[in-house]
Amino acid sequence: MTDAPHWLMRLLLVDSWWGVWLALFGLLAQGIFMARMLVQWVASERARASVVPVSFWWLSLAGSVLLLAYGALREDVVIISAQLFGFIVYGRNLWLIRGTRRIEHSAAGPRGPRA
Repeated sequence: MTDAPHWLMRLLLVDSWWGVWLALFGLLAQGIFMARMLVQWVASERARASVVPVSFWWLSLAGSVLLLAYGALREDVVIISAQLFGFIVYGRNLWLIRGTRRIEHSAAGPRGPRA
């Protein structure tokens, strides 16, 4: 029997199964965070202008929360500090969008926009 690490451990540069799960969680988090750029790119191509859809902010927030958790689990102050500020910005943008939509909805009333 050999003491060589499992191929997945070698691939992910970890030395335990906890490290494998943590690395896979981090890759998932990063994938969600990167997906926001694809969403923004597709939305801009469709509009033929630079646009930032609401889903961009939701993916940003979700990815940031997961990366923040990943950083905390790794006890990595660099990852934590990088994601903490973004987390605040993404949440604030969603809050502002919510407020704008509420105002637009109330201004439209039951019969549509007011003249």
